[in-house]
Amino acid sequence: MAGHSQFKNIMHRKGRQDAQKSKLFSKLAREITVSAKMGMPDPAMNPRLRAAVIAARQENMPKDNIERAIKKALGNDGENYDEIRYEGYGPGGVAVIVEALTDNRNRAASDVRSYFTKAGGNLAETGAVSFMFDRLGVIEYDAAVASEDAMMEAAIEAGADDVASGEGGHEVYASQETFRDVAKALEAKFGEPRKVALTWKPQNTIAVDDETGEKLLKLIDTLNEHDDVQNVYANFEVSDALMAKMGA
Repeated sequence: MAGHSQFKNIMHRKGRQDAQKSKLFSKLAREITVSAKMGMPDPAMNPRLRAAVIAARQENMPKDNIERAIKKALGNDGENYDEIRYEGYGPGGVAVIVEALTDNRNRAASDVRSYFTKAGGNLAETGAVSFMFDRLGVIEYDAAVASEDAMMEAAIEAGADDVASGEGGHEVYASQETFRDVAKALEAKFGEPRKVALTWKPQNTIAVDDETGEKLLKLIDTLNEHDDVQNVYANFEVSDALMAKMGA
């Protein structure tokens, strides 16, 4: 098991990028509605919906907003969103995966393609870069919840594959097949996590210079600002100095 997260600096930019709470709440509500439509409207019986509700709580989304998003799915009066995954190459040949929920596939594809092109990259076919990532479940806890050793021991006992602990907290990774059981076991021991979700974890990361890194971070910012985009993943590392400069 690894003891650090190589792509934490990229993954944790989303909170800052969605500075406007209204936009963030809209994205969270969209995920809640889609999750409720796809399964049971009860978070206790629907793992994806539970993950969406946990994410909403972490961003202090009002309880009324959460309940309204679930009711929208029950009433079948909400928009129908398609789940789409875009894959491409950013500046420096870095692999980028974009997850979107959209009610207009043509608009979303056109916008995402233009963002890649303007950044000096290009959108590719589905499957072009995802083989360089592992599709895993991640369960996150604040550092104060447990020591590194205690979290590692609990994660191994629960059947997790990897743990990354540091000042920012604990990240526990598990396969798609064991993810829900691992999350349930850890929640029974440590309480509700701050995040539980499926993620694309790069198998290896590429170190890029500051000029390329700045272009990549701007591309990720631009993608995340789009209303249809839910998550962005990439397989690169940049210097701490650049992260500080970009306000990450």
